[in-house]
Amino acid sequence: KKQIQHQQPAPPPFGLYLNLSFFSYFDSTTPIITHITVKEKGMALWFCSARFLVFLFIVSALPIAYIISQERAKTDHHVFHYHSSGFFRECAKWDDQGRRFLVSFLEGGVGEIHVPQNYTRDVVLQEVTVVKDSDLTGNASNGIALDRPRNRLLVAVADVLGNRYSGLAAYDLSTWKRLFLTKLSGPGDEKSMADDVAVDADGNAYVTDVKGSKIWKVGVDGELLSTLTSPLFTPKEWYKSLLGLNGIVYHPDGYLIVVHTLSGNLFKIDLAKGDEVKLIEVAGGPLAFGDGLELISPSKLVVAAGNPSGRLVESTDGWETASVVAKFKGPMHRLATAATVKDGKVYLNHMFGMGYPRKTHALVEFVL
Repeated sequence: KKQIQHQQPAPPPFGLYLNLSFFSYFDSTTPIITHITVKEKGMALWFCSARFLVFLFIVSALPIAYIISQERAKTDHHVFHYHSSGFFRECAKWDDQGRRFLVSFLEGGVGEIHVPQNYTRDVVLQEVTVVKDSDLTGNASNGIALDRPRNRLLVAVADVLGNRYSGLAAYDLSTWKRLFLTKLSGPGDEKSMADDVAVDADGNAYVTDVKGSKIWKVGVDGELLSTLTSPLFTPKEWYKSLLGLNGIVYHPDGYLIVVHTLSGNLFKIDLAKGDEVKLIEVAGGPLAFGDGLELISPSKLVVAAGNPSGRLVESTDGWETASVVAKFKGPMHRLATAATVKDGKVYLNHMFGMGYPRKTHALVEFVL
């Protein structure tokens, strides 16, 4: 063995420099680092001082104290709290027949939160995992849609970090047996991320691609039927294309309504007119950071959009134009990502759970 000594030519600005000693075998050109010696000078000493530790404690304590105060603050609107095993819950939908909220896991999977008949507001509910597919490990479960006429749940599945896979899964609402898994894109295709899903009267599903700003149409039995694109889906500013089409709903009059995340544009897609795409002019818009959508009547739409966490949009002309008629400001330390309706009231799902080891999530009533 031969020992080689290597030293930095000059110390870096903060007064830290490294002496690296490593060994290399005679028959190998690959060095093996065995130890690193760090000599501290100047500012480096301050980072280990009592003052810095006190400073670090104060800086970290302030946001924690704020979050605790927000969690304990009393509100004039109702909040369903539930304990979960995960930090991130992307979408939630109310299942009236099952008396439960169904939620999607960003780490992959689906859970249910049963609401008992004797529920009171001070009760913290419990999440139970009902779907966890081993062959989808590493992929997120994003938007979900209830298809009650066919007793199934549709789930948009995607590789969130690498954008190398997108799919649509369907599950039986009684047994949680997977009915089909449709591959929408794979490693050999352009990057994509299946984000949200809506279902029409015939059972066809429409899945948005937030990465590539397109919509996949999947038949009732899981066959990939078509892909919908439009120049209108691409904003002029390049940076607004980083997050594209997101929340989507099906209108009973036969068209889709979809929101573009960063531009805030709202689109109407008429399925009876060859998938004609129109920009909906929204007074009081745009709906920047628009995420999940929920149609609460033929003329009223709720948009979950970060913070302010909810916006109510209304149209009087069949969604040719619309107006923002109300805004709701939810908890500042959480992020609204989806909306659902329970007993005539709108609830906003918030992405982040708080606490450890048991995480507490919130479904917050949007007071209209």
